[in-house]
Amino acid sequence: MAAGQRAVATLPTLMRALKTSTNNSISKLPNTPLPSLRRAFSLYDQINLIDNVPEDQLRFQGYTDTGFTVTGKNYEGSVLCIGNLLLSWTPKTFAEITADSLSIFQTVRPIPEILILGCGRYIQQVNPELRQFIRSTGMKLEAIDSKNAASTYNILNEEGRIVAAAILPYGVTS
Repeated sequence: MAAGQRAVATLPTLMRALKTSTNNSISKLPNTPLPSLRRAFSLYDQINLIDNVPEDQLRFQGYTDTGFTVTGKNYEGSVLCIGNLLLSWTPKTFAEITADSLSIFQTVRPIPEILILGCGRYIQQVNPELRQFIRSTGMKLEAIDSKNAASTYNILNEEGRIVAAAILPYGVTS
């Protein structure tokens, strides 16, 4: 809001400076420097994806090889996030991720638009049966390493999107 007010205050000064110029020559402009509209119209004052997150919103704040820090609390093992709900998740390796381990998505409403699958330290190839199961629920799938999965979840959740994440600890390598 402050940026908008600065912009409104800056525009009349700019308009007066342009009107007093009889032609487009820079030498005819007043000697006083024009205010910077770049800063006046900056969105950086209005958008902040790091601070000012609502207290009830889940946010991954850190990770270790064995778990995660989510909204100030440490969790060991795999986690499953649906919107702002955090659950402990059974799979300990990528091979243990099955349609059965993700069966909660057959009952959850509203259906998240995307499932972010954190594969551990390295991106893994999702088998076709699991991919088909996820599609059958109405979700899209993004399989990435767990560090980036947590970050992507934060961004999409802060945007207000309906998102889910199933994330193995970063130390998992297969």
